[in-house]
Amino acid sequence: MAVKINSLEFENVKRIKAVQLTPSKNGLTVIGGKNSQGKTSVLDSIAWALGGDKFKPSTPQREGSVVEPHLKVTLDNGIVVERSGKNSSLKVIDPNGNRGGQQLLNSFVEQFALDLPKFMNQTSKEKAATLLRIIGVGDELYQLEQKEQSAYNQRHAIGQIADQKEKFAKEMPVFPGVPAETVSASELIRQQQEILARNGDNERLRRNKERILNERDNLVEKICTMRLELQKIEQLLADKESELKIACKTVENLVDESTAELEKNISDIEELNKKIRANLDREKAEIDAEEYRSQYNELTDTIKALRQEKTDLLKGADLPLEGLSVENGELLFKGFKWDNMSSSEQLIVATSIVRKLNPECGFVLLDKLEQLDSDTLKEFGSWLEEQGLQAIATRVSTGDECSIIIEDGNSIVKETTQKKEWKAGAF
Repeated sequence: MAVKINSLEFENVKRIKAVQLTPSKNGLTVIGGKNSQGKTSVLDSIAWALGGDKFKPSTPQREGSVVEPHLKVTLDNGIVVERSGKNSSLKVIDPNGNRGGQQLLNSFVEQFALDLPKFMNQTSKEKAATLLRIIGVGDELYQLEQKEQSAYNQRHAIGQIADQKEKFAKEMPVFPGVPAETVSASELIRQQQEILARNGDNERLRRNKERILNERDNLVEKICTMRLELQKIEQLLADKESELKIACKTVENLVDESTAELEKNISDIEELNKKIRANLDREKAEIDAEEYRSQYNELTDTIKALRQEKTDLLKGADLPLEGLSVENGELLFKGFKWDNMSSSEQLIVATSIVRKLNPECGFVLLDKLEQLDSDTLKEFGSWLEEQGLQAIATRVSTGDECSIIIEDGNSIVKETTQKKEWKAGAF
């Protein structure tokens, strides 16, 4: 069962002259008063009494007093803790009259409970580290977050490359109507040479025709001058006429092929190939962009899976408060970071974590709650009562929310119509 404070009595500690207090078993006990009256000295005295010399004030004895500090705290487990004398000697006595020491107190008194602001003033990452340490998933969650960060960085880099490829592809020109592959100049030249060869054959046939024609004309001339050889020449002439007829028929349907288009293609081949290469580059850029986009989407799925694994890990952990989680090494409550939580939520979160650190400690000390309005105080007090926790706090106020008032180092218990002052020497 969690240990709580039943009563306390302090004399001559810091600003305290004489203070006696019986805090509420559950809920919030507010120590009120004006500034510099000794409210914080009460909390410091509790911390010193239960926490040991590391909480001892640098100047523990009240200024102007010749009497040494005296502290007495009675706990609900029956243990009585006293510090007194010049050396502030510690005396711890259990219900059976057995003596103990600081080690016994440390077993059920949580250090943060004696100084809750110390926890609340930590960075968000430090608070998260404390939470993960007490629920035992810190190392595993750290590894998941490292994997998530690595996948996120890789996805970010690939996304940038994909965007660059897409932008590059969109900015490149497109040339419709050109071949899909680059054209070879040597192939066009070979085709040109074949046409020129065929045209050369045609020219030889034409020259053959002209030669035969000339020979015939010569023979006609010889007929005129060589009548005696007419018969022989006429026969020869008949033969040549036959040859000429065949030759005419051979060349009658010949058509020379034009090399103009090939010549133009040869002259334009470099420009054509530039366009073809541009189209190929654009196509490659689009393919690359699609591949990188696919990798980006795969990494997005990986990140989602890692985040779900983190969520499942924390869901399965023994968290001290519903709604607590850790994201990217920072403490969250109901999805909000520490600086976006309300004051009441911050107190609830801090108290829950501190209680989880040592479940046997059933109380916390809080200083300077004047920043909280009355509704927030009530909300926090109600939550403490529901959880069976005890909180002792200070507030610059003398209002109805205060259970006790400190005036000039003395405690004044608030009653309905009277105030009762507790003087030194009442031990």
